[in-house]
Amino acid sequence: MSAVLDHAPALQNSMLPSLQEIEDAARVVYREFQATPQYRWGLSSQRLGTDCWIKHENHTPVGAFKLRGGLTYFDGLKQRGEMPKEVISATRGNHGQSIGWAARAHGVPCTIVVPHGNSVEKNAAMRALGLTLIEHGDDFQASREFAMALAAERGAHMVPSFDAGLLRGVSTYWWEFMLAVPQLDVVYVPIGQGSGACSAIAAKLALGRKLRIVGVVSAHATTYADSLAARRVVEAPVTTHLADGMACRVADPAALAILLPHLDRIVKVTDEEVAQAMRDLYADTHNVAEGAGAASFAAAMQDRSQLKGQVVGTTLCGGNVDTATVAKVLAGA
Repeated sequence: MSAVLDHAPALQNSMLPSLQEIEDAARVVYREFQATPQYRWGLSSQRLGTDCWIKHENHTPVGAFKLRGGLTYFDGLKQRGEMPKEVISATRGNHGQSIGWAARAHGVPCTIVVPHGNSVEKNAAMRALGLTLIEHGDDFQASREFAMALAAERGAHMVPSFDAGLLRGVSTYWWEFMLAVPQLDVVYVPIGQGSGACSAIAAKLALGRKLRIVGVVSAHATTYADSLAARRVVEAPVTTHLADGMACRVADPAALAILLPHLDRIVKVTDEEVAQAMRDLYADTHNVAEGAGAASFAAAMQDRSQLKGQVVGTTLCGGNVDTATVAKVLAGA
């Protein structure tokens, strides 16, 4: 795996979209919904002690940024004349909604595999898109391995969680953010499988910006932090109970190769810090954030003593969290 990380420039050239490709991807995305807003929230800025902008990807039709990637992935299949008869993928929820939405739009049957104990409401949202949902395994990695085996058995197309076709779409949200707020000094990006952080890098490079990109991982799911430090894939246990969108046990080597030369650093956030950020974001913006959706604000708050005078960008990248969980978090439980 270390050999992959040592050839990061080659992978960047093959996977990261150009400015033209991001602009083309935006046209695909905007067939389904318009650019999401970003606001400088006064209370959040006051809390952080400096200008804080929040990008609201919780305002997409599936409540998370992932939809952008699904739309461009399927558009790529269509343009190449490779539309499959069936697609299969694995998820903790938002990627599954993205693939389910795009598959439905193209009339392709879709099966999504989730681990046992997955979010009840994310599962319901996926089923509402008309896909077949299978529960298998104790974590995302087990679901992913089962989905890959099932796709091979059926001759179906396995949609990965990290791919150039996904990055093209996801990059549009960072492109929107950086165009709308060109004065950004630093952005905080949660890392699940890596598409969000790698897309922030793609937008930065495409637009020629000099802002810093800080990666955020759960302190209870540290494969990306450990792997970047070791320059090779390091499997790490997942024990987070709140940040399911960051609950990754095995980092993707292609994502690591892109992240390694471009991340300013990594910040680890605990479930307790994430819960506090969920409460803060609700109080400041009256938007509901899922665990991963609050992680970037939690990381910025951890760094707040270092951020004075800087323009900070955070992302409420998803708002799909079970009602019972929100009630507990807001109650301080």
